Order: sequence, then structure tokens, then C-alpha cells
Amino acid sequence: MSTLARWARAEWGLLYVTVREPLLKRRWRAVPMTIAAVCLTAVVQVVQNQSWGFGFVRNVGAVRAEEPLWLALLRTPLSLFVPALDLPVWGALAQILIVFGIAEICLGWWRTLAVAYIATLAGTLFARVGIWLGPEGLLGLPGSDAQVVDTGPSAAVVGLAVFLGWRYGAYVTAGVVVAAMIVEVLLKGNLAGKEHLAAIAAVLVLCAVSALRHRRRAGTTGSSGLPPIRS
Repeated sequence: MSTLARWARAEWGLLYVTVREPLLKRRWRAVPMTIAAVCLTAVVQVVQNQSWGFGFVRNVGAVRAEEPLWLALLRTPLSLFVPALDLPVWGALAQILIVFGIAEICLGWWRTLAVAYIATLAGTLFARVGIWLGPEGLLGLPGSDAQVVDTGPSAAVVGLAVFLGWRYGAYVTAGVVVAAMIVEVLLKGNLAGKEHLAAIAAVLVLCAVSALRHRRRAGTTGSSGLPPIRS
């Protein structure tokens, strides 16, 4: 076995073993929530590209920092499935299909949605903090970004990728995702990039809390490690 193959097995072996059997046995039935999420995102994309649907999608699923917080929180769940207008929708659909699908098999559908929502919510709330800090701060944002729509499904995808990488020992992969988001901020410094970093920070806190819980449970039961979460 080559060095590269050994590295790939060490990096992705546990994820592969966890995902492979359910997909072989149940195929698309193994990821019903993911299929629903992909379909919903596709429908939202079609609707928001219609003259009659653009305003509707913006009113129910677009989040901006200039809006009241209660309204942003009300729209945040649907904002996970509102793809950016300036990016190809197939990219968003592919990300959701792959990352949400792997997460649904590994974590279960409700944990997947919980991590995705926490990541998205962190980005949504950070936009307000960044604008309050102002453009002079390292993580600050110009006031004009208050009118920019938040990241949509990308923050959820980034957050889930980092969480899965940590949970299943794919640390290099998780590190590459984090590094890519840092480079994005250094090169562009835009709202989306900084919301991605906020999503990663929230997920890392979630990882620390999860590790602490498992460590306490292991100390009580005498077991060790972080077994895959399945439901």
C-alpha cells in the first residue's frame, strides 16, 4: 500500500466505513432529509429567479444585518436553503448533497440540522457584531454590508464539514477547510468570508462541548474515545 493510500485510509477510512454500508443497503433512502434539502434549495432557486418570486423569497428567507433581530432569527432557518444569486446553483446543490448526506448518515438528520443551524446562526449574528466593530477592526465590516444578504447554505456546509472532520478523525480535511476560509477572508475580506469564520468558531465550540461530554461519559462508564454517532 502506497504512502498516499495509507494516508487516505487514515484520514477518511472511518467516514468511508460509516457511510458505505447504509448507502449500499438503502441508497437514497439513507438520506431523506438531504434529498428534501436539495429539492427545497432547487425550488427556492427557481422561484427567486422569477419576477413574481424574487420578492417573496427575500421576504421569507433573506437575512440582512439592517433588519430587526427578531425578523432575522425568524428567517434564518429558511435562509439555509436560499442559494446566492451571484454563484452557480449547481455548486450549492452539490455541496448540500455531499456534505449534508454524509452528515445525515453519520450524525442523524436532526443533529445534522442542529449543527447546520448553529453554524448559520453564528454567521448571521456575527454580521451585526462586525458592522458594530466597523471597517477598521480586524473582523469588522463596513456599514454598507448591513444591506448584503447572508451566506445561505455555505456557512452550514462549512460548519458541517469541520464538525465531521473533527468527529471522524479527518483532521487534515477539517484543517484545509478552515485554512481555505481564512485565505478567503485575507483575499476578499467580505461579509461571506467572515460569516464562514464565525460559523467555524461556533462549530469548534460545539466540538469542545461534545468532547467534554464524551470524556465525562467515558469516565463514568469506563469506555474511551468518541464512537460514531448514529441514529
